[in-house]
Amino acid sequence: MIQRTLLRSLQTATRPTQPLRLASRTRRTPFSSVQSAAPSASQQLQGRRWYSQAPEAKKETTAEEQADAQGLGDKATGAAPLQDAAAKATDVKDKEIIELKDRLLRQVADYRNLQVQTKREVQASKDFALQRFAKDLLDSVDNFDRALSGVEAGKLQGEQANKDLVALHSGLRMVEEILMTTLKKHGMERFDPAETADKFDPNKMEATFQAPQPDKEDGSVFFTQQKGFTLNGRVLRAAKVGIVRNS
Repeated sequence: MIQRTLLRSLQTATRPTQPLRLASRTRRTPFSSVQSAAPSASQQLQGRRWYSQAPEAKKETTAEEQADAQGLGDKATGAAPLQDAAAKATDVKDKEIIELKDRLLRQVADYRNLQVQTKREVQASKDFALQRFAKDLLDSVDNFDRALSGVEAGKLQGEQANKDLVALHSGLRMVEEILMTTLKKHGMERFDPAETADKFDPNKMEATFQAPQPDKEDGSVFFTQQKGFTLNGRVLRAAKVGIVRNS
């Protein structure tokens, strides 16, 4: 019993101290609240990390800016080769255009020359198509000339004139004139250098002999052995002549 009473007395004695404990607890609460209000270690570390990361972020941004600047520089340096390549390509195209234009002009000139040459050849073929036939006629024309020149003029006129011979001679003369007129229409003409007293022309004449002639100049034609012929301005047969040589 005594023990129980002691325990009760102790309990009653200890009861007033509970508010003190509560007070102490309440006193601790401000400390805990202060502790809670103060930043914790992790928060401090986070804050330090945030402050330590801020310069790193700035460094990253500057690095990015530097990278952008380098990229711009690379673009600028890369644009120069592109411009050079474009200029070279333009020069190549210009050269190709000049070459193609030159080739075109040359082809046009060649085509025009070909046209002119073709016209000349066609005209020449037309002009000289009768060349072989005309050469075959030369002997006949020469025979007419020999027959007419073989008759003396005194036998054709005066009392000694033979009517039959005069008729034959006049008939041959008419045939010769018609033949020469026909040949002239086709571009064939006869020339006699002795009649016009021409100077010797090696392109149209052939000198068979030389002889002195005091009343004539050196190099002039004084005798025609065989008359010459031209076909459309081209010498069909050169005339055989004698040339004066006094010295």
